[in-house]
Amino acid sequence: MKLLASLLMAAALAAPAFPTLAAGETPAQQKAAKPDLAKGAASYGAVCAACHAADGNSTIAVNPSLAQQHPEYLVKQLQDFKSGKRADPVMQGMASMLSDDDMRNVSWWLASQKAKEGFAKDKDLVALGERIYRGGIQDRSIAACAGCHSPNGAGIPAQYPRLSGQHSDYTVKQLVDFRDGKRGNNAQMRDVAAKLNDREIKAVADYIAGLR
Repeated sequence: MKLLASLLMAAALAAPAFPTLAAGETPAQQKAAKPDLAKGAASYGAVCAACHAADGNSTIAVNPSLAQQHPEYLVKQLQDFKSGKRADPVMQGMASMLSDDDMRNVSWWLASQKAKEGFAKDKDLVALGERIYRGGIQDRSIAACAGCHSPNGAGIPAQYPRLSGQHSDYTVKQLVDFRDGKRGNNAQMRDVAAKLNDREIKAVADYIAGLR
């Protein structure tokens, strides 16, 4: 009996230790469940802060503010930049330096940062922008932006990005790129933007900048 007990103890000590997983959870899912915000802050500071500001509230109008953005959306965009699905030579170079874990860490860190309020600049267009954002343009089958991005521009986590306070210059460029086929990583947005003219794009982008 003593010999059997000794053998069993030796086998137990020699057996590799595996983490306990929740029902139906894979090791990859368990690992992905806990982003490291400290590592995210470090990676962001090294790779992203020069263009998007130290706290994710960009002061450069053509570069988006990223603070408080839904992390799932940010991860997808970084993956699309890295793969070339979303074309941008600068961002492809930056994203190529990040691993999947880096992307998750950076994205969840950005989501934890407080977004600063923006403001509309063109009083002559803000009313048109509000009509398009809240009600769309029915006779041209243009859906209201608020239906997906919410009335206050907060978006829907894991589905539609936060827009409130975003630089209008950046939003204009993205809508024009969707319309002109230069940005192709979202078919739904490509279809919406294809129906908007320059004045309407500028109006809705300016209205979005003032949402809060």
